[in-house]
Amino acid sequence: MGSGTGSEEPLGGASRGGNPQGGWDLGAEPPHPGPGPAGAPCPAGGILCPVVWALPGPGPRVQQGSCRARGRVNGGHAEEFGVTEYPTLKFFRNGNRTHPEEYTGPRDAEGIAEWLRRRVGPSAMRLEDEAAAQALIGGRDLVVIGFFQDLQDEDVATFLALAQDALDMTFGLTDRPRLFQQFGLTKDTVVLFKKFDEGRADFPVDEELGLDLGDLSRFLVTHSMRLVTEFNSQTSAKIFAARILNHLLLFVNQTLAAHRELLAGFGEAAPRFRGQVLFVVVDVAADNEHVLQYFGLKAEAAPTLRLVNLETTKKYAPVDGGPVTAASITAFCHAVLNGQVKPYLLSQEIPPDWDQRPVKTLVGKNFEQVAFDETKNVFVKFYAPWCTHCKEMAPAWEALAEKYQDHEDIIIAELDATANELDAFAVHGFPTLKYFPAGPGRKVIEYKSTRDLETFSKFLDNGGVLPTEEPPEEPAAPFPEPPANSTMGSKEEL
Repeated sequence: MGSGTGSEEPLGGASRGGNPQGGWDLGAEPPHPGPGPAGAPCPAGGILCPVVWALPGPGPRVQQGSCRARGRVNGGHAEEFGVTEYPTLKFFRNGNRTHPEEYTGPRDAEGIAEWLRRRVGPSAMRLEDEAAAQALIGGRDLVVIGFFQDLQDEDVATFLALAQDALDMTFGLTDRPRLFQQFGLTKDTVVLFKKFDEGRADFPVDEELGLDLGDLSRFLVTHSMRLVTEFNSQTSAKIFAARILNHLLLFVNQTLAAHRELLAGFGEAAPRFRGQVLFVVVDVAADNEHVLQYFGLKAEAAPTLRLVNLETTKKYAPVDGGPVTAASITAFCHAVLNGQVKPYLLSQEIPPDWDQRPVKTLVGKNFEQVAFDETKNVFVKFYAPWCTHCKEMAPAWEALAEKYQDHEDIIIAELDATANELDAFAVHGFPTLKYFPAGPGRKVIEYKSTRDLETFSKFLDNGGVLPTEEPPEEPAAPFPEPPANSTMGSKEEL
């Protein structure tokens, strides 16, 4: 009747997916989790198979290999190299078995090949004259050139290390005084050239502290983003990799001319918030229902604005409901950033029969009143409708409610945490079980043991504490990070 304890899988499970960067896009497919049956095929592995057997051209030869690390098939390799999900790629250099490099790049043939090229060959092109520089700049949308007066300086090593992994940009470097002069530079500078917005962004190297890898990385990620990005499957990963915590979303119907006219004002407001707020356009006429659902919106609400902070997962809406203009957008952003706008919380309506069944139905609007009733001991299951493990434990939860339905001081309840948000705390896993004991103080006890009727009963009978003979919680199985959100951005527990 139980469903185990402790293990986790990505938001939405295999059928729904979760964005690995975290955020409000729930449409991405997660990596295939931990070991399965011996020799079982990995669904994502087929994407990687036809990548490369050897990179063309001069230089060290790179070969692709594969290892079935499941069950008894090369199981020792999985343990030796710390393989916990599939597919996993590791790069071994010069026969070094003990320190392979973990592959962290894109999972497509072109991305893998480029990641390898930048490790077996130069990660940046050496530029000797203006013609070479202009050819490089003209051939790509995003080009980064490091202007260094001494190519033996340690700052150059920092620059090249970053170039190995920034695969969406092309890198060059030079020490030629004529090129410094040609591009109006007098000291070491990293310059991002781009074929949109202002066209160029300069990052001067600090003469005392040198080139900081983290600072340069943040600069390039921020300035490589368009001031306004339209959300789609191609831009999703870059939006959440930008490391800008505040996202301002303009929901419009791109098939309507009146809505398209609003884009100019949206773009006009964007520059002053670069690096602080990421401006994103969401077309409600496209396949973006999951984004609308996350913000509790219907397509008919467009045009409208929403701002979300990815760290706190708090969402904000304009309070006046006025027209969407550059001035109103600017005022809204300033108000949110200055703490002048209260976040809003999603809630379903209270069902008329919410308390008629053994398992009571809670929503955002009645949660506080029920859970923190000082005369009741309330045991709540926070679930997601798509969560397979929530479904597996449902019979045990129903049986528990039936067993204690005649106890006036005990309430067994459930809350759909994908459609209801709470101000009291964030929900970080599905299912999450919390016990709210009677009495003052708004106490909350999280239940982390076996999910079966017997153990639930012992927990309740013992006043919200398990007897000491209960075994400790089993460690969680490793899975990829889901989108960070107090409700829809949670992990699913086994």
